[in-house]
Amino acid sequence: MTRSIQAIRGMNDVLPDQAYLWEFFEQTVREWMASYGYRNIRMPIVEQADLFVRSIGAVTDIVEKEMYAFDDSLNGDRLALRPEGTASCVRAVLEHSLLYGGPQRLYYSGPMFRHERPQKGRYRQFHQVGVEALGYPGPDIDAELIVMCADLWKRLGVPGVRLEIGTLGSLEARTLYRSRLIGYLERHLGRLDEDARRRLHSNPLRILDSKNPQMQAVIEAAPRLLDDLDQDSLEHFEALQRLLRAQGVAFEINSRLVRGLDYYNRTVFEWVTDRLGAQGAVCAGGRYDGLLEQIGGKAAAAPACGFAMGVERVLALMLESGGEIPHAVPDAYVVHQGEAAQAVAWKTVRYLRDRGFRAILHCGAGNFKAQMKKADSSNARYAIIIGEDEVRAEEVSVKPLRSGAPQARIGLAAAGDLLGRG
Repeated sequence: MTRSIQAIRGMNDVLPDQAYLWEFFEQTVREWMASYGYRNIRMPIVEQADLFVRSIGAVTDIVEKEMYAFDDSLNGDRLALRPEGTASCVRAVLEHSLLYGGPQRLYYSGPMFRHERPQKGRYRQFHQVGVEALGYPGPDIDAELIVMCADLWKRLGVPGVRLEIGTLGSLEARTLYRSRLIGYLERHLGRLDEDARRRLHSNPLRILDSKNPQMQAVIEAAPRLLDDLDQDSLEHFEALQRLLRAQGVAFEINSRLVRGLDYYNRTVFEWVTDRLGAQGAVCAGGRYDGLLEQIGGKAAAAPACGFAMGVERVLALMLESGGEIPHAVPDAYVVHQGEAAQAVAWKTVRYLRDRGFRAILHCGAGNFKAQMKKADSSNARYAIIIGEDEVRAEEVSVKPLRSGAPQARIGLAAAGDLLGRG
């Protein structure tokens, strides 16, 4: 017996009873982006693998362990399913010379792919909404991105999300700090786990992001990058804090916040929660002023800042909040019996749909009793009943399904008016 084919582990179906929440989220995001002047951009799911190696960093978990990379058998290219969106967005901006028209406020959404252990709100195919502000050098755009997020949490009714901010300073400051950090960690080599030892000289800042409980004492006592900041980076960070306070956005400074991608500099931030288990980040981002030059060469150099949020994680928080999520339901379910009634039923649903109502036409056999059960289970507000009597009278019978109001036989135009009122 042939075994049935099932979805790949960590790549999940979104069923109709769940999709309404996605639709509400997506509509809210579109309206939210438009209110801040961000425009939509859409990039391919498959990119050259080198794009992510060059941007994210060769010595990162994403590139080393999680990226779905493969050889194109037709032309020999090394390709990858995109593990994140920023590099793809920057590649598209450079390829199509979008910055020639001035700074850009852009957003995108869609699936990303990482081979990691599936857990609550974290999957191998997951979805992100990403926002990128390109060509803006000052802390004002950093603050705008953070304020945008605070606004979205209110629009969605997402509870229990707090903001942590930090700074990675300039390349020169990180180089100085990197040397101090390596010296400190070498003095505690016996307390480092295998992963930390492997990264000690290739990417020591990533050790600060370790979730290993046995490493936390060493990490807490490590030197702070804030102590090695250059003056420009320090002033940028202080200006960001002033802007956030002025907008009433509460935050905590996290001096160990390094992010998992190598392209960040200066501002970094995370919106975190303790309601979704150990993986607490819901939305994260920061400034990546060197990435455009890194991908496109010196002529492409430009400042940039952005963030991405995990859609599945935000939806999990929305469900946990227990708030009422708007759920579109059919306005009418049209039941009918007989050939003449069927013709009138087709006319009826077209009339209603042309006027903006959501109308379901019963398809398939069944007596009126069976059809009414279907109407009720559809969650429609009304059943519109068409039988021989209605055909002769050139009317329809309208039965409210969600109230105790009586059934009424009325003309089709009056039925449209009734649906519009209630």
